[in-house]
Amino acid sequence: MKKNYIDVNNLKISSELLDFVNEELLKGTDIKPEKFWLGFDKCVHELSPKNKELIKIREDIQKKIDEWHIKNKGNEIKIEEYKKFLKEIGYLKDVGPDFKIETLNVDEEISSIAGPQLVVPIMNARYALNAANARWVSLYDSLYGTDIIESEEGGGERYDPNRGQEVIKYVREFFDIHFPINGTSWKNISGFKIFKSNLIILKDDIEYKLKDQNKFIGHRGDINKPSAIILKNNNLHFEIIINPKAFSAAHDIAGISDVIAESAVSTICDNEDSVAAVDAEDKVICYRNWLGLMKGDLKILFEKNGKNLERKLNPDRSYISRDGKGLKLHGRSLLLVRNVGHLMTNPSILLKDGTEVPEGIMDAFITSAAALHDLKKRKNSRAGSIYIVKPKMHGPDECAFTDLIFTKVEETLGLNKYDIKCGIMDEERRTSANLKECIRALKNRVFFINTGFLDRTGDEMHTSMEAGPMIKKGDMKSSKWIEAYENNNVDIGLKCGFSGIAAVGKGMWAAPDEMKKMLNEKIGHLKAGANCAWVPSPTAASLHALHYHQVNVFDVQKNIASRPSAKLDDLLTIPVANRPNWSVDEINTEISNSAQTLLGYVVRWIDQGVGCSKVPDRSNTFLMEDRATLRISSQHITNWLHHGITTKIQVVEIMKQMAKVVDKQNKGDKNYVNMSDDFDNSIAFKAACDLIFKGKEQPSGYTEPLLHLNRLKKKTSLN
Repeated sequence: MKKNYIDVNNLKISSELLDFVNEELLKGTDIKPEKFWLGFDKCVHELSPKNKELIKIREDIQKKIDEWHIKNKGNEIKIEEYKKFLKEIGYLKDVGPDFKIETLNVDEEISSIAGPQLVVPIMNARYALNAANARWVSLYDSLYGTDIIESEEGGGERYDPNRGQEVIKYVREFFDIHFPINGTSWKNISGFKIFKSNLIILKDDIEYKLKDQNKFIGHRGDINKPSAIILKNNNLHFEIIINPKAFSAAHDIAGISDVIAESAVSTICDNEDSVAAVDAEDKVICYRNWLGLMKGDLKILFEKNGKNLERKLNPDRSYISRDGKGLKLHGRSLLLVRNVGHLMTNPSILLKDGTEVPEGIMDAFITSAAALHDLKKRKNSRAGSIYIVKPKMHGPDECAFTDLIFTKVEETLGLNKYDIKCGIMDEERRTSANLKECIRALKNRVFFINTGFLDRTGDEMHTSMEAGPMIKKGDMKSSKWIEAYENNNVDIGLKCGFSGIAAVGKGMWAAPDEMKKMLNEKIGHLKAGANCAWVPSPTAASLHALHYHQVNVFDVQKNIASRPSAKLDDLLTIPVANRPNWSVDEINTEISNSAQTLLGYVVRWIDQGVGCSKVPDRSNTFLMEDRATLRISSQHITNWLHHGITTKIQVVEIMKQMAKVVDKQNKGDKNYVNMSDDFDNSIAFKAACDLIFKGKEQPSGYTEPLLHLNRLKKKTSLN
């Protein structure tokens, strides 16, 4: 696949990217293409050597850790000796004095509104628009279409009135708890009116009021016959839609046709783990969608049920406040953008020595330039900030390098210092073990820290590969290090002054069809002190939003702030299995489970360029898979191979068996190509095997290098 490069200063830039930047990205800004590329050229050639140096440090540290474990093989790990060694090699840094973060101009969606956070692959415009618009989602639809409501029809195509009534009952009971009415229940009401700035709730011509009138903030329509009522609790809103003529209000005496929940308060538009962007063609798709969101003009046309539809960004939601003023609520989720980490390079741009551009540096310049359009209009960030989430940083020095990159971008684009904010993904062991110093390196930019169990587990296994065979994947969540890791993230964040300024986040709910289970379990993230947590869909966002009405996270954070901090000793406890006595069946089952989801994800990544998939496991339960889950599965099998728990022959046989299972699961996809038809010539199957058999030598156990290499091979074969 021959690329057309154009010489610009000391750079060779692919024509697709150059045309996009010059003709779309910078159009309407004060930045001329010549100035942009001159500044980019200077900065990237200054920063690239440092980028390479940091990656080399990772490799050197890993080699020393491997050697230490080999030298101490068979001996019990004494934590004080282990920590002393980690300090000697620069893995652990000295902890400095206490400090508070100094981040300014942070939007309320980060600082003072606790709520769900969506993560969406920016490569898919339709998904990105859905996510941006998921600030407001029908609670009725979300409940009706999921397993939370039990009925014979189960949310099928044909409307079930009994199921509809159960939805209404569920919402009314929820309102009785969080918006109680003096003297009656939401189940009994017959109407609303507004009188002297108060919400009057009617039942049989008797008038009632909310116990807390401050939870009523406004309405739409006539005061005697409002068309919508706006309620607020814990800084989140509900909009009660009143339309007696609507089908959904046919059996509702109050005429309520829907209840709209404020849901995805913020959204991460992802250029990293959930996309398959390997060249200029792919990167321009990602950048163009992000630009459309920042300009506010992204739209798509699509067909559904024989109708041509258009999707675009929702406007703000207007209403009349209690004192009669016309006000608006933000109509869209606050949009953040996740750049790639420091590891990967991309062939979109070649440097003067012929090497590929560090992709994270390219992302920083181009995604920030796109946000210039929003800084003029301030439709996304009212505070005038650019929010970049930075993943896969290893320790304070890499965080300081991110600060340097952002400083160079600000200088090139004429921004104020610290206009670009940074979200720290606390998902690598060297970062969580040095979290306070990582935050210190970005104390003027940090707007959130977020735990990532999946990547953190993958890094845990790779870092300690030589320590011994790891426990089963399912046992990781009950291992000693994980509780310390999750608590440490909250403890350090609060001690550094995050509450009321920056967000403390938790990870993804990976089972998008199991909403009842999510509703029962994910409230634990709030009780642990997280003021945002990840969800995979707008539906999940609306349901997870209910938790934030039940728990005031900022009150929880006040209580947590005084507890004893998590222990570094626990955080560094390696999850090895001491004298494992697993049966052959246990071992094969564990490997089969990992192999099946690994193959199910990789085959779509390589063959179709799909970076985030809903992959059925062996029991046909659909789970969200991305590169983080892939990193765990591949590194776990690699570890067991390395320590003789299994053999290459066994793994190859299981991989072939599971490939047939995956092929069968994808038989309804007309674009799918079976792996089992020709194992020797299936690029996807061979890539999946390489992730295991070459897993030990992959940098930090990351899957990107092999995925990118094989996706490029596949794209070449398709042309």
